[in-house]
Amino acid sequence: MRIAIVGYGKMGQMTEQAAAARGHEVVARIGRGGIPAGGVPGAEVAIEFSTPEAAVPNVTRLLELGLPVVVGTTGWYARLDEVRRQVAERGGSLVYGANFSVGMNLFFEVAREAARLFARFEEFDPFLVEHHHKFKKDAPSGTALLIARQMRESYGGRLPEAISLRAGYAPGTHEVGFDAEAETVTLTHTARSRQGFAAGAVFAAERIVGRRGCFEFAELLFSGD
Repeated sequence: MRIAIVGYGKMGQMTEQAAAARGHEVVARIGRGGIPAGGVPGAEVAIEFSTPEAAVPNVTRLLELGLPVVVGTTGWYARLDEVRRQVAERGGSLVYGANFSVGMNLFFEVAREAARLFARFEEFDPFLVEHHHKFKKDAPSGTALLIARQMRESYGGRLPEAISLRAGYAPGTHEVGFDAEAETVTLTHTARSRQGFAAGAVFAAERIVGRRGCFEFAELLFSGD
């Protein structure tokens, strides 16, 4: 598979390594200058890891070029409906996700089920804490917002806003907890590096080629085909 990487920072570079490890070729590395007027000849799919501000313009241009797109950038979801319309109007293909780690997507399912169970017992108060490196721009993280959305299926307004920490160099830690007077139960996912995100993005690129539509990463991960 021939891949264009849009946003060639740390995540873009790690995505190239993950792609090479799976036998794919990166044919374009696009940095802050934006997607060239001539497009990205030879690419079969694009993986986008830029900034919240650049994500939607990049996606728009890639859809215009007829490329399937994997969007690893978060913080732009207020414009998700707009992007969905663009995908539908152009008959395009797009995968987005708050987090492309396979382990985190399994964690989503565990946290949702835990919330369903604990919400039956009023003595347990739910909480959500996330800690990322000081360079991360969005807070709460897109991952924390998704966890909160899923937990609110059971808790509604009882779930407080996520506590967000931005300090140091941590790739990302998310903790879901349920606290009562006598005991506390916590579930924690810790990313030791960005490698898991990069590998998941490459997996998503493999799954989106040949499909049409707008998908959340979990839809492809658990689809079984």
